[in-house]
Amino acid sequence: MKPYQAVLFDLGDTLVDFEPLDTRELFRLSAHSSYDFLLSAGAKLPDFESFFRSQYRGLRWSYLWAKLRRKEFNSIHLLRKLCRKINYPVDEDGLYELAWLWYSPLCDFASVEAGLPAALDQLRERGIRMGIVSNTFVPGKTLDRHLQEVGLLEYFPVRIYSSEVGFRKPNRRIFELALQQLDVGPEQCLFVGDLVKTDMVGARRAGMTTVLKSPFAGSKPNRLAHHTIRAMSELPAIVLNHQTS
Repeated sequence: MKPYQAVLFDLGDTLVDFEPLDTRELFRLSAHSSYDFLLSAGAKLPDFESFFRSQYRGLRWSYLWAKLRRKEFNSIHLLRKLCRKINYPVDEDGLYELAWLWYSPLCDFASVEAGLPAALDQLRERGIRMGIVSNTFVPGKTLDRHLQEVGLLEYFPVRIYSSEVGFRKPNRRIFELALQQLDVGPEQCLFVGDLVKTDMVGARRAGMTTVLKSPFAGSKPNRLAHHTIRAMSELPAIVLNHQTS
């Protein structure tokens, strides 16, 4: 039995936990943040409700169209389109700062499990390579900034975001891209995620061992998960015991 050399993780509700949210109200907070910034910068904008409805419709349409095409979109393109529409000149750095303003209200509803850094330290100390594979329309730079703020970025030199590569889990290509960057075979890698239909199905298709993070899991295992954990602190035992068995 070959020892594991790498672990790939989902991001949302796996590495970073998010409180249950009203999507529309969260988007309203995000819209206020960017609206106030653009107004203060001298941009000519409609009233807030018109701005909010227009941007919300645009995001929902892009999301639905991406699902129909089975491809991902990147919300940075919507922001670039917005800036052109309102004749607001912005360079790439400014565009990503605007993307952060849209995203940052979500940080108030995010948390990191208390035992996660210690678990990641254990894996890193034993030479386990780590990476992230995430379905998201948020720009990669924005997610990297959030990971930096919660002290997790340094653990993951490989980060594959669907917004940057154009395809989503469970498409096996997104997993294979991460494996290539980690320079490991699928049989040497675990994937940890919280969703069966995308994380477990996709990782199994790619040939990896699957770990389902399910805080309220019962005694009955999921047939698509090789392992089930309630907390990330349980993960090192699975990885390291396999190395020594």
